[in-house]
Amino acid sequence: MPAAVTIRRATADDVAFLARLVTGEEVAPFLAAVRPSSADEIRAEIDRGEADPEASGVFVIELDGEPAGTMSFERVNRRSRIANLGGLALDPAVRGRGIADEAARQFQRHLIHELSFHRLQLEVYAFNEPALRHAERAGFVREGVRRKAYWRNDTWVDGILFGLVAEDLEQTPLADAS
Repeated sequence: MPAAVTIRRATADDVAFLARLVTGEEVAPFLAAVRPSSADEIRAEIDRGEADPEASGVFVIELDGEPAGTMSFERVNRRSRIANLGGLALDPAVRGRGIADEAARQFQRHLIHELSFHRLQLEVYAFNEPALRHAERAGFVREGVRRKAYWRNDTWVDGILFGLVAEDLEQTPLADAS
């Protein structure tokens, strides 16, 4: 039987897992340099999402009921219903099985259908080839490049911009649960 991929909002019980995940040597270099990474910062981000769940949230990706990854969102425009997505990280031990793609599609549907966002957007470092491929597999449309926008690893790197609007969901079906 294929593994069950689910997503849920993070709780205080997830802080240790999340801190370990986002500071891991195979994960940290690919996440935003200013992303919350300490237990206190992660807890504050979870608390902020609990206080206003339509404005932000940290989510846990589960594989057969066990934590396997994370992702988050933040509302950036209330009137136009736009959310920035970020912080997608998957435990290196479970990569390469389509888990992040399935979790992303569930996340898209949650944000658009349940929280009424119209547009989801994200940005990926140009050197992060796996994340670039993931964004496209998950149905995001490559919209542009911020040239030499970020100082990472002692050099300027591009940021690749992606977007997804509600109408795009028809092209990104959920995995067959049968």
